[in-house]
Amino acid sequence: MKDYEVYSSLKVPKNSKVIVRLDGRAFHKLAKDLDLIKPYDENFYQVMAKVCEDLFKEFSPSFVYTFSDEISLLLDNLPFEGRVEKIDSVMAGFASSSFVMNYGAVFKKPPAFDSRIIPINDDDILDYFRWRQDESWTNCVNSHGISYLKTKYSNNEANDKINGMKLNEIHELLFQNGINLNDIETYKKRGIGIYRKNKKVVGFNKKENKNQTSYRSYVFTDWELPIFNEDFFKSIGVIE
Repeated sequence: MKDYEVYSSLKVPKNSKVIVRLDGRAFHKLAKDLDLIKPYDENFYQVMAKVCEDLFKEFSPSFVYTFSDEISLLLDNLPFEGRVEKIDSVMAGFASSSFVMNYGAVFKKPPAFDSRIIPINDDDILDYFRWRQDESWTNCVNSHGISYLKTKYSNNEANDKINGMKLNEIHELLFQNGINLNDIETYKKRGIGIYRKNKKVVGFNKKENKNQTSYRSYVFTDWELPIFNEDFFKSIGVIE
């Protein structure tokens, strides 16, 4: 019967870099069940950041990026010998479990993430994360726009109005009504990043009878990401 497992041997080529993207399944329904605050629920984002930290510690990616219910992990050391089924299933299951554990709520339906693998080369890493960060900004504008319109119109009318508007038109509508998106928290506009940083540690060397400086890495959750550029990714060692 082992022969029926026709996809189990499918692997990512050795020495490849990949992005694993996780998306919350039907999280729009989950948001209603949990009565999340619109347009942004701070507790939800705290939980998503914790999920990313758990993923980072478990799978050692180079970089993790999240906004809304989406998580992207950049991997250069592939777990499970690069087996596609294993990577997808374990990471989706791990993220789902971490979300439940960190949220600590009673759910009407078990939360779940799906997973996909995206092969990537060094030249495309910056473009990929710029693309996702642009989507984070789009999500930010639309979320604030629909929340504002629903204070003025019925849900159906608000949805109809925003569907006919361009991003800059929504931005201007908000600005004219006292909502300046430039003033909101950075993570709502640009997402959250998780990566390793080094911290300076000064200790005393008894043998040499003097202070000694060393550097230790730690997992850092960045709520104040810049607009992604080459210098940022070079500074965290993701690209050369």
